[in-house]
Amino acid sequence: MTAPPDSGDFEILDRAVCYRGFFRLERWRARFRLFAGGWSREIEREVFERGHAAAVLLYDPDRDAVVLIEQFRLAAIEAPGGPWLIECVAGIIEDGERADAVARREADEEAGVAIGELERIGEVLVSPGGSSERLALYCGRVDAGAAGGIHGLAEEGEDIRVLVMETDAALAAVANGRINTINAVIPLQWLALNRDRLRARWRG
Repeated sequence: MTAPPDSGDFEILDRAVCYRGFFRLERWRARFRLFAGGWSREIEREVFERGHAAAVLLYDPDRDAVVLIEQFRLAAIEAPGGPWLIECVAGIIEDGERADAVARREADEEAGVAIGELERIGEVLVSPGGSSERLALYCGRVDAGAAGGIHGLAEEGEDIRVLVMETDAALAAVANGRINTINAVIPLQWLALNRDRLRARWRG
């Protein structure tokens, strides 16, 4: 496989696929420059490769409400609160796709709404200790009155319920831990800081 170019501050010694299924697991060997000078010993790590993703917090400034989704997540089956998680609409960025286009597509597919204005929040590394995934985050203006129902692709095992929540209720759910996924917590905290500005610009 093709390894990323060495930066001069690290060297990729080897990269091999250990497993390929719904996702991919690779084994990397590398070394890097130490803060105190010199080079680290060779390290070996398994890296979970699932591609990069985009998530969008759907916000209705007229109702001061957010549109979120709830779905079953197998990897959270032992998590406090169980595996039905409240999240923002999100999707994998395919080769050649723009992250903002994914946000608009997934809003339609998972929540049945069309995004008007779209503002970029930023990009985060989801779990860099073991995964290469980067998550692009957005906030999109929507009409929450058009949101609702159950969505998802049956062939992908999706069963997605749309939730419309008042912004204060969603922020309270972050504070009490009911909303605990990174793709919802960060955008909602961002909204708490930018809510007045968005309402002033997007209302009407």
